[in-house]
Amino acid sequence: MKKFALALAPLTFALAACGDTDDASTAAEADTVEMPADEAMADVTEAPAADPTANAAVDAAATPQAEVSATPTTAQEAGANAADVAARAQAAAAAAEQATEQPQ
Repeated sequence: MKKFALALAPLTFALAACGDTDDASTAAEADTVEMPADEAMADVTEAPAADPTANAAVDAAATPQAEVSATPTTAQEAGANAADVAARAQAAAAAAEQATEQPQ
């Protein structure tokens, strides 16, 4: 019986340490979760400044580029490029395998 009580004592203390006195049924409200924006901005006296370059990156990405010659224009060219890349990959794999082979 003493072993049983000794085993339950740490468990009892652990559960007691995890307890909290806050009521879990209290609904979260704006005033309890975060401070209102009016209080946070009360000391700010400056007006927001407009930045004309803020959207420059977006505008540059939105304009179409005139030079697209790097992309294949037909499906046949795309297939030929894919076959060329596959052949180069196979050659590189064979060279790597040959370089790592150990003589017997």
